Amino acid sequence: MSNTWKIFMLAAVSFLVGTSEFIIGGILDIISKDVNVSIAAAGQLITVYSLSYAFITPILVVLTARIERRKVMIFSLGAFVIGNVIAVAASGFIPLMVSRIILASSTGLFVVVSLTVATSLAKPGKQASAIATLVMGFSFALIIGLPLGRVIAASFDWNLIFVGLGALGVLAMIIIHLAIPRTGGEEPVPLKRQLSLLSDRKIVVALSISFFWIFGYSMAYTYISPFLLTITGMNEREVSIALFAFGLASLIGSKLGGYGTDKWGVSRTLVGGMILHTLALVLLSLGAHSTVIVFPVLLLWAFSTWSTGPTQQYNLMKLSPNASGIVLSLNSSVIHLAFASGAGIGGIVVERISLASVSWLGASGVFVATVIAATTMGMAKSRSRNRATVPGLPNK
Repeated sequence: MSNTWKIFMLAAVSFLVGTSEFIIGGILDIISKDVNVSIAAAGQLITVYSLSYAFITPILVVLTARIERRKVMIFSLGAFVIGNVIAVAASGFIPLMVSRIILASSTGLFVVVSLTVATSLAKPGKQASAIATLVMGFSFALIIGLPLGRVIAASFDWNLIFVGLGALGVLAMIIIHLAIPRTGGEEPVPLKRQLSLLSDRKIVVALSISFFWIFGYSMAYTYISPFLLTITGMNEREVSIALFAFGLASLIGSKLGGYGTDKWGVSRTLVGGMILHTLALVLLSLGAHSTVIVFPVLLLWAFSTWSTGPTQQYNLMKLSPNASGIVLSLNSSVIHLAFASGAGIGGIVVERISLASVSWLGASGVFVATVIAATTMGMAKSRSRNRATVPGLPNK
């Protein structure tokens, strides 16, 4: 098997573990009824997953850094299988919570290690393409995994989803053992060094953009299935179609976000995408009761949200080119912390105000990110222009 196919195989496993993350958002209402908790309480399954991913993954990465990479991937997939077994056997809400913690930790560790292995397998000069391939696998979990999970849960039983994920996890362990070569461990980057970058004001501000962007997105996205069923009045088939279209628009947005960054630059692409994101959530709020309005708005929302992803990653890498890996790791933790915060506060909003309010408050969160991005980008351009007018200074 060529290294190219091995990278695609890792992307397929990334799709598998990514599905375990995104699937809950599509079946939240079904789980809430089955385990006899409110929609708001069920939303905390996303909160605990994201918190675990944000805080446990960096620790596991440091603890396993010196261990041979293939062993770590197999170990993480073994934990992934256990997490799915617990989800299947769960007879209540607390075991489901435990399952989400295990799934988040194992997924986070696998994704980080597989990125390292993929770059080692790639040809010189093709490392970025290898990373993009793995990210594509994760993105397909949103496109295919989420709506497929909705169809399975609505037609049969949501536990069947985790049976399938667990079985495929065992198969993935066997394939990785047979196909992936042994790869040596690495010198761990201490958490203290990782966190030292937070003393850089520019990085902190950039990470705050990631936080408010995903916070606003998560607040609305976590409760999108009950929103479409209850507020918009869609039926099960329409919700499945809407979620599939949502995922497809996310993929297109991600691809065009990278293209836009190259063509128009970080500032225009980042701020423009966030303006569209805010507008989409406002339109979702205003047209919530009409399927005719909501469907195209969902496409605009997904497209604009994920057009920001590659642009923001490139922006962070530019701010600290000598520590880009650490910065992107911090960004991943911030994003999952934002997911947790959005899902958690969204649950409070659903419980105490209304389900329809989450899109308005989500728009507010993204608007804050837009203001921060526009302000910082504008200040950077102003400093650049001022520098260019000072004699003797190079124009950068």
